[in-house]
Amino acid sequence: MELHILEHSLKVASIAKEGIQICTHGLIKLAFLPSKTRCKFFSLTETPEDYTIIVDEDGFKELPQSEYLSVADATWLALNVVSGGGSAASSQPIGVTKIAKSVIAPLADHNISVFMLSTYQTDFILVRERDLPMVMHTLSSEFTLLRVVNGETVAANCSGVTNGFVKPKLVPRPIIHPLSSPSNMFCVTSLDPDTLPSVATLLMDVMFYSSGGKETGAQNEDSGHIRFFSFSLIEGYISLVMDEQTTRRFPNNVLFTSASGELWKMVRIGGQPLGFDECGIVAQISEPLATADIPAYYISTFKFDHALVPEENIQSVIGALRTNESTGQ
Repeated sequence: MELHILEHSLKVASIAKEGIQICTHGLIKLAFLPSKTRCKFFSLTETPEDYTIIVDEDGFKELPQSEYLSVADATWLALNVVSGGGSAASSQPIGVTKIAKSVIAPLADHNISVFMLSTYQTDFILVRERDLPMVMHTLSSEFTLLRVVNGETVAANCSGVTNGFVKPKLVPRPIIHPLSSPSNMFCVTSLDPDTLPSVATLLMDVMFYSSGGKETGAQNEDSGHIRFFSFSLIEGYISLVMDEQTTRRFPNNVLFTSASGELWKMVRIGGQPLGFDECGIVAQISEPLATADIPAYYISTFKFDHALVPEENIQSVIGALRTNESTGQ
């Protein structure tokens, strides 16, 4: 197994709902006019609380400074597990539960905080740039470490990264944050970038203008339904996470679907904003799912975390997580 350290230097930011109009010009450029920017890594996720942006340094320049824009105090690097070689975006999805024990748990054991972004194509593990030496030390025994430099994949220089590190004392990771499961069902999908212009107006409506008016009233009637939409354009590949109702707005044969037409239910983690310094949150969720062999997508946002599991597994997932939760303090 290979662990690729991608060359993007990333910023993680939050845009307040009431300030989204100030940033819309830059966000539309990043999402729909990538040839007008040098951005290669862009992700936008809307939750009931805010919009979370993950973007490289070139893309970040497109966003205006604003009181409504909060930026996490770190530069982040994206890691990607690749099986059998090949580029990150063209490889088969690994699934966060497949890397829970080999990547997520060891990083948590070494008190390394991670920020997860699962896409239709693959899973990105974001770590702070300053933590990279410890990350390499932690994972070098299990993975071939490679760095992407100017688009070329080369062996990562691991010399000197083992000095001065103390092996951590492993401790149990009970779930300590509240869990909830919204009523809506979600699709994880993609589309051909060549078809993006044909649905750009619809996507802009979904991304920026569909959370108000009558739709909001309908959502309020169903207290279990939440607003969640994620769009990623990373190295030319598009990923979309949206609820089942939203997918019906798209023309037939535009969105990619799996042969099974799989639907996903969400587990939301956190009763109040989680912050960026706590370690092990992703591991608390992904390890029990890995033990139960349940696939999952995982999307961290500025304030909360979100796991997506197959619809038919939601009750067993909640049961497994509740059991893990009840064994905590």
